Amino acid sequence: TNLVCCLLPRVHLVESIPAGLYESSPPPHQSIAQSWLRLLHKANSSVHIAAFYFTLRSSDMDSSDYEGKMVFKHLKKLESKGVRLQIAVNAPQTSTQDTADLAASGAEVREVNLKAVTGGIVHTKLWVVDQTHLYVGSANMDWRSLTQVKEVGLLVEDCSCLAQDASRIFDVYWSIGGTTNGSLPPYWPARLSALSNSQNPLQLKFNGVPAQVYLSSAPPQVSTRGRSDDLTTILSVIDDAQEFVYISVMDFIPLSEFTTPLRFWPALDSALRSAACTRGVQVRLMVSCWEHSSASMFIFLQSLVVLNRPPLSCDIEVKVFTVPSTAEQKKIPYARVNHAKYMVTDRVLYIGTSNWSETYFTQTAGVGLVVNQTGSDVRAGQQTLQSQAEELFLRDWTSQYSGPLTVDQQHVCSHRSL
Repeated sequence: TNLVCCLLPRVHLVESIPAGLYESSPPPHQSIAQSWLRLLHKANSSVHIAAFYFTLRSSDMDSSDYEGKMVFKHLKKLESKGVRLQIAVNAPQTSTQDTADLAASGAEVREVNLKAVTGGIVHTKLWVVDQTHLYVGSANMDWRSLTQVKEVGLLVEDCSCLAQDASRIFDVYWSIGGTTNGSLPPYWPARLSALSNSQNPLQLKFNGVPAQVYLSSAPPQVSTRGRSDDLTTILSVIDDAQEFVYISVMDFIPLSEFTTPLRFWPALDSALRSAACTRGVQVRLMVSCWEHSSASMFIFLQSLVVLNRPPLSCDIEVKVFTVPSTAEQKKIPYARVNHAKYMVTDRVLYIGTSNWSETYFTQTAGVGLVVNQTGSDVRAGQQTLQSQAEELFLRDWTSQYSGPLTVDQQHVCSHRSL
């Protein structure tokens, strides 16, 4: 039955490359701005967007928000095309200009106050169009995410069963946003139950190649019946790897970053140590350096790198990715960073919306998508998503923008030198 709902889905790995990065080579993937515009052109009946915040237009007269303005313009036009736009956005919003203007032109906007419910925020970045197409990835609904921040996502077209499953995650946020006190129901209605999970993935064909696909969500408090937990999913993907685990995340911190007192939170850290040191899996972890990087993150990461030393000689390496900036670009707040959140192994691709520290999995709303095309028959001219993501990761890993983290390095990411 699954194949029937997705006869010929087209799936694209999409990315945003900050202005000035990889200038000499043409971008190999469709941009996230293009993929969003593509979805909006396709929309006939409905567009559902779950977002951390909405700032598609820059407040100053900067032209680098051109892509964001284009997306905003098309969102605004949906009502006149008879398309219903529903936006579930984290509350409270720091800037309401975009959502207020969209609401004025017919959009339904619900602010979702997760803090009252789980103590966290809505950090999800998810689009569902006509219950048939979807986007999930690291990019916020922000003009900077399209031109000034490095992002990775997945665009899936013509796959109603997966889109409907994603829509059920959206509906959870929508229903929380619809309650006056922002409370959780005693139980979730069956119509919101998961249509896919790690035990029962959807059996699809992605770009003609057989794929097992499922969605995961965090935190457990807002996961409906049958929904795979995001943290459990990430751990199972790491445990399932046989040859390599490549991870690109902005932050990797084995702590409860936003709580007091601080707690040590070793789940992901331990999984990587175990993979590299007891199963002989090659682990490559790439994190970001920018002005908001936590200094303690690099100390923790150095404790991973030290495992390389004999007699252990665990195959684990960490690199730090830095997006260079001109004097002008430096002035743009919250920009010029590798914000991607994905993992690729010799077996699967995982695309997520969460940074890798405790609160993102225990309190904050996020989504993951797992695509497994292991052992699938790949014909000439076809490529698995896993191999595309592997190429993307290795391009960044071997680029001039990433440097190895060494055990005795001091001030790994000191911003004065940026």
